Amino acid sequence: MFRKSFQVDGVHVRQARFYCSAAAYGCFKINGSPVSQDLLNPGYTHYDKRNLYSVYDVGSLLRQGTNVISAVLGNGFYNEIGKVATWGFESARWRNRARMTCMLRMEMEDGTVREILSDGSWRTAVGPYLVNNIYAGDKYDSRLEKKGWELAGYDDSGWQEAMVVSAPSPLLAAQKMPAIRVSEELGAQGFRSQGDTLFIYDFGKNISGFCKLRIQGNSGTQVGLQHGEIKLPNNRLEVGNIACYYSPMEDKEFQTDTYMLNGELQELSPQFCYHGFQYVEVRTSQPVHLTKESLRAEFFHTALEPVGMFECSDELFNKLSAATHVSYLSNLQSIPTDCPQREKNGWTADAHMSMDLALLNYDGILLYEKWLDDFLDNQNDSGRISGIIPSAQWGYDDWIGPVWDAAMFGIPMTLYYYYGDTRPIEKMWPACVKYLNYLKGRENTEKTVTYGIGDWVYYKTQTPTDYTTTCYYYFDNRLMAEFARLLGKDGTAYEQKAQYLRQLIQCKYFDREKALFSNGSQAAQGVALYLGLVPKEYEQRVADNLSQMIAANGGALDCGMLGSKTILRMLCKYGYADQAFQIANRTEAPSWGNWIKRGLTSLAETWNLSPTFKDASLNHVFLGDIHAWMYQYLAGINYDEAQPGFKHILLQPYFVKGLDWAKGSYRSPMGMVKSEWVRRHGRIVLDVEIPANTSATLSVDGKKQELHSGRHHFVYEKTKNKH
Repeated sequence: MFRKSFQVDGVHVRQARFYCSAAAYGCFKINGSPVSQDLLNPGYTHYDKRNLYSVYDVGSLLRQGTNVISAVLGNGFYNEIGKVATWGFESARWRNRARMTCMLRMEMEDGTVREILSDGSWRTAVGPYLVNNIYAGDKYDSRLEKKGWELAGYDDSGWQEAMVVSAPSPLLAAQKMPAIRVSEELGAQGFRSQGDTLFIYDFGKNISGFCKLRIQGNSGTQVGLQHGEIKLPNNRLEVGNIACYYSPMEDKEFQTDTYMLNGELQELSPQFCYHGFQYVEVRTSQPVHLTKESLRAEFFHTALEPVGMFECSDELFNKLSAATHVSYLSNLQSIPTDCPQREKNGWTADAHMSMDLALLNYDGILLYEKWLDDFLDNQNDSGRISGIIPSAQWGYDDWIGPVWDAAMFGIPMTLYYYYGDTRPIEKMWPACVKYLNYLKGRENTEKTVTYGIGDWVYYKTQTPTDYTTTCYYYFDNRLMAEFARLLGKDGTAYEQKAQYLRQLIQCKYFDREKALFSNGSQAAQGVALYLGLVPKEYEQRVADNLSQMIAANGGALDCGMLGSKTILRMLCKYGYADQAFQIANRTEAPSWGNWIKRGLTSLAETWNLSPTFKDASLNHVFLGDIHAWMYQYLAGINYDEAQPGFKHILLQPYFVKGLDWAKGSYRSPMGMVKSEWVRRHGRIVLDVEIPANTSATLSVDGKKQELHSGRHHFVYEKTKNKH
């Protein structure tokens, strides 16, 4: 805890700006009022390479006379305490005691400027904040509270002088992305007390955040709030599926906030952690009285602005849409993460595979530009990047590999398609050059690379990773050649390498007689079609085979992450939109619909879920591209690669059997795009809206029509859903 008193006498403050940064987190107040509603601020970085600062207008918080700036610091990933997990953050090269820097800059009415800096004149003490751990939770002893310490008049003469320390990194950069904020407060949907020391709350939705507890009990009563995704038949909490990286002893404190009561009526919440949960088990050392209203959940995440909407006549799809929103937002905590509970890590492929659903729903360019900075800070001298970003030292392993690393190419390219902005590409160019030079040194005698994982979390049939890695080595070089064209650089070597790899894949992995790639898996065909690796004259046959193998499998998918991204899209492209809808609408496992049928409110980590859900996280987003598919194929809203940033729009809705209506909207950089269709009296009625200063190409049943800006109305007698 830190405090600094200063005087504002006589001359009024015309403008005041508060600049602050911390490693990891800082909770700053002026005269007892928070400088903002931001949580877990600043954003997570490689703390030895880059730190972020924020700026706030705080003029309304100042007053004449004595003022006080106060701060409490949190550890986050900067000072991970204890060996609690598998990723080595407790031994991170940057690890150190939490620290902060700040400046209050006041412009006075008489034209003078005053600055209050973080220096050795500040006073510091410890108080009720005993421990905080990003995985385990906060521990707070309210008996040790120092009443009034954040206000003027408090006697801090017994406090120590603050220690001036070195900055964690040489770079202090402005935090341009939105901060983390509460988006929704949830009341309990279910409540059960098992005596007067054990209480179970169900918030009805699996979210990221923490809880606010309103409670009164005897002084010294210990209260533990443990958070989880699963409730056992006896109504007790199950954390085994998310605490699997922790020892049994640490399981007991995993995602647990602990408070010591002071005897007064209190409202308690943590400040320096977050959890992934639907259920909360409250355990007390002495009897207390709690009700359904005593505990409320705060759903928070990086506050991206919504830009898209999709809904349709199929309630399953609408529930899937809602679940996708929850999972995407739960996994935005200044970086895109894999899950909000057990890992909280920025897995590269998870975010890459989710880019379309992300940008169709939210304005995410500032978030992803920040994360690309993390890629730059993550790359080591050899050119490698790790599978999780940020990372201290974990994840630079061959078992992860190029399919995951392709995010460093795919993310800036996707940002270009959606925003028409080449700056992310320009930023990443040197790192991409360095990475491809590294891969060149890893090539085998066939001049390709084959290590790493590929179609992750496959259902039954595994697609060989040497094939998928070679495919994404091609993908990297193809995009690199495009980067060169956009930046005015020479991309000849990358274009030639891409063409070589395409030919290698066709020669080594493509059976022309059978029109099948690799081992004939669903994912192998989907990836080949999606990446443009199929010889033109074979494309339809490969797509036909994909359709037939799914039909022969009872209409079910048998793939993992790469298949979930590519198969529905390619079925639509090559004339099987109705089949794609049937797959998407399926409720038997393996399917997205099975998760909803089983009562999940977020997306699961894998198709393979046990009856009790004990085997996987229930809040992952990387299998969620089906939501982007709804926008792009059911509503038909697509960017044009040749005219990015939605300067020209490709509209291609599929009027699939089983849907009565579908509508989508997307606020593009050029303005609002809308597409809505409905079956009416045996006809399809389609209404579209194109922003000013743009144009669009509408494709229905293979017939194309050019549209100018404005609203357009169409009526179709019959449609065939053919490519």
